[in-house]
Amino acid sequence: MNPMKKSSLTENINYSEDRPAVELLFESEATKEIRILLKKGQLMKEHKTSFPIVVEVYQGDIEFGVMGEIQRLTSGDIISLESNVPHDLKSNVDSIIRLSLSKLDSTDRVKNLVKNQ
Repeated sequence: MNPMKKSSLTENINYSEDRPAVELLFESEATKEIRILLKKGQLMKEHKTSFPIVVEVYQGDIEFGVMGEIQRLTSGDIISLESNVPHDLKSNVDSIIRLSLSKLDSTDRVKNLVKNQ
């Protein structure tokens, strides 16, 4: 087993016209690293997860809503949330988001979230 994994946040960028694009970049021993591509105006409706998460705006400008309070996050910003905290995202420009999930969380949960909005 190779002890190193590599992926890219900026290669093979394919924004979806109708919903955010979600792709698993890789899994480590502790996390799942996911890329979310949001076109300008796209949103992820309010949701929550049973595990803590870390969200990084690699490129772009989003409105990150947490319990009614909106944080504007731009390129380079990073935010963490504890488990079971309702949150939503709206992109002000085409944006690349890195989401770090617990290994115990499901990538399919995130994919189904954007598919069913």
